Amino acid sequence: MKYAAIITLGLCLGAGGALAGDKHDHAHDRRELGAHQHGHGTLAIAIEAGTVAIELRAPGADIAGFEHAAKTDADRKAIDTAKQKLAAALDLFTPPAAARCTLASANVALEGETGGHDHEKKAAEKPDHDAAAHSEFHATYELACAAPENLTTITFNYFKAFANTRALDVQVIGPGGQRRFEVKPAKPVIDLSGII
Repeated sequence: MKYAAIITLGLCLGAGGALAGDKHDHAHDRRELGAHQHGHGTLAIAIEAGTVAIELRAPGADIAGFEHAAKTDADRKAIDTAKQKLAAALDLFTPPAAARCTLASANVALEGETGGHDHEKKAAEKPDHDAAAHSEFHATYELACAAPENLTTITFNYFKAFANTRALDVQVIGPGGQRRFEVKPAKPVIDLSGII
């Protein structure tokens, strides 16, 4: 399909953080994301015609309340609950009802990471923190919007679902251009004017 190239580009831009004309220090972003910054996730959104592709990456501690490997039944239940919440994309990232969007697909995974993180300082502040093992939730979604001209905003109920999250770095690419947002619980709506 034609939109596949734009979606791939949008997701790559979101992951790499290198938007043309954006004067933000993306090298710093990569270091911070590589350091697995708690409270902060990334979201890439690519929009073409009636299709919206979304990719989310968030630390396990933000979503499930911990980032170590599940050791108990309670841990496993927390992960299952988190995955169920994450699978309900339209409950987390809500377009206007007038856009008539439906969830075409959702894929949610918990990915483990080991070593290589700059957690020594945080580990010293929090002795029970396991600096050698971290997890990250990775979710991809595709929305089908019957009236994409009405896709003027996205409301982030994500922060209500996952109280440990303090911010999402959001990259959006659409037919009208691309923009970067930092979305926080105090301002959970982005304006897509000029992007659609």
